[in-house]
Amino acid sequence: MKTLSVLEIAEMPILQRIQLVEDIWDSIAEAPEAVQIPEWHKQELEKRLEAYHANPDEGSPWHEVKKRIMG
Repeated sequence: MKTLSVLEIAEMPILQRIQLVEDIWDSIAEAPEAVQIPEWHKQELEKRLEAYHANPDEGSPWHEVKKRIMG
């Protein structure tokens, strides 16, 4: 395994840096159980799920939102 300094990374061409980030992300995704989810994230998700169950027709489906954004 090669160790890279911040300077070496900064000197890489953009496409190579993007590939490095993708490789790092892929290595993280291989062990999702190692990523700790903050308690406040869990609480926020629970709050949003409860709001959805209370009013399932409120809001818009993703395809409609995307259509509005994209024009």
